Amino acid sequence: MRIIELDNVESTNSYAKASADMLDDKTVIVAKSQSAGRGRLTRSWVDLGEGNLFMSIILKPSEVFEEKYSNLTQYLSVVLCKVLEVYGVNPQIKWPNDVLIDGKKIAGILSESIIHSGGKLEAIILGIGVNLIAKQLDVDNIPNKIATALNLEIGESIDLKEFTVKLLDEFFAHYDEFLVKGFELIREDYINKSNFLNKEISVQVFNRVENGLAKEIDTNGGLVLLTKDDKKTVLTIGDIL
Repeated sequence: MRIIELDNVESTNSYAKASADMLDDKTVIVAKSQSAGRGRLTRSWVDLGEGNLFMSIILKPSEVFEEKYSNLTQYLSVVLCKVLEVYGVNPQIKWPNDVLIDGKKIAGILSESIIHSGGKLEAIILGIGVNLIAKQLDVDNIPNKIATALNLEIGESIDLKEFTVKLLDEFFAHYDEFLVKGFELIREDYINKSNFLNKEISVQVFNRVENGLAKEIDTNGGLVLLTKDDKKTVLTIGDIL
């Protein structure tokens, strides 16, 4: 594993995508700040200043994209929960990969793939931003989200390098096993950390909204909704409203 440390970038994912052909598998990009951080579904990720985590991991597991790679963001959400627990908080997962503390978002995770003509997979870029150090006022001013930072939750300053090492160690401790087993490896942990199951929810899926009871998480990480007419709908992408 090689770690490349940068000062300012538009986003670590953008940098990683542009450099992926020149960098080895498991190269990690970290930056002190981002000017145009991105989240899922074209949303932005707000930079709360230095001391927070902005990181992307370049992964080259094979030359063909396998379905299990779609669950890497869920794998990372479980990994993050385990690390946050070390700091004495009780994180939860909001499908598919948002990590919350007491209903407040603390992290954003984004996966992007580079696939060439002919279907050859060059790399998967797995990005994550974690709010580690922030002022309450800055967190309150994040638009359209109820957010938090780890220092606000535990009342202590967070060492960025220490947190990064913990996260990377936990990620790579079981990464190779995940490549073999896929979502099955983390399904139990994922379900135990989920905050939405057995609740009536609404899910934004592109330009439509699906409503129903969050019945279960299937073996591929999909969200199974039970609608009012007792029909099951399996969602593989979307946002719980």
